[in-house]
Amino acid sequence: MKTKRFMAVALTTALSAGALYGSVATADTLDNVLAVGQQKTAAAQASQKRIDKIAEETTGLLQDFKVVNKEIDGLRVYNAQLEKQLANQLAVIKDLNESIENVTVIERQIQPLILRMLDGLEQFIKLDAPFKLEERMANLQGVKNNMDRSDITVAEKFRQVLELYNFEAEYARKIDSYSGTLPVGGQDREVNILQIGRIALVAQTTDSKVSLAYDKDQKAWVEIDSGEYRRAIQNGLKIARKQATQDIMTMPIQAPEAAQ
Repeated sequence: MKTKRFMAVALTTALSAGALYGSVATADTLDNVLAVGQQKTAAAQASQKRIDKIAEETTGLLQDFKVVNKEIDGLRVYNAQLEKQLANQLAVIKDLNESIENVTVIERQIQPLILRMLDGLEQFIKLDAPFKLEERMANLQGVKNNMDRSDITVAEKFRQVLELYNFEAEYARKIDSYSGTLPVGGQDREVNILQIGRIALVAQTTDSKVSLAYDKDQKAWVEIDSGEYRRAIQNGLKIARKQATQDIMTMPIQAPEAAQ
């Protein structure tokens, strides 16, 4: 009996020890499972953070890519416009080079023309009625002096010559008066000179006693009938000075000659 009871107690103890060991083993396994779960959770969180970071970086790169694409499109349009402008500028440069070559040829032809025009104008003034002769010759000489200057372009020289021709043309379309000195009765007298275009050139002494007219045939001043022309010349001087309205004037005019 004692032996059976001892075996029963031993069996009970063994079973209790087995149960206790089983409980301890189960607790360790659960802790291990929980620890592994936490590790996996931490790993998953870390992976998600990396994924979120990569997603943000990808989104940023995508935005940068879109911006760069827009800039590239803009640069393409800009470059195309620049190419058109460059082609146009090259065409302009070509035209300018051709113009420069033509200008060089024209300058060589214009310079002799200008000199011939000045010589012709000088001869014309000397053969014309001697009104404002000193002023006209001084203007002519001033332009002739400019012909030798290197700091004046050919275009400017040509303009000055044309301006002189324009001045001479204007003299034929206006009435003018000015003071001067002419030989009268063997002595120089102060006179008022009346220029009526290139039709008539007359003068009168300041005391209105002697009247004169320029004779193109004699190329000299000659006295005229003061009784007939004195008042007409006085009226013409007033008209030229804007002191009277324009009116019909009786002047000594040479008859035109038939062309030879």
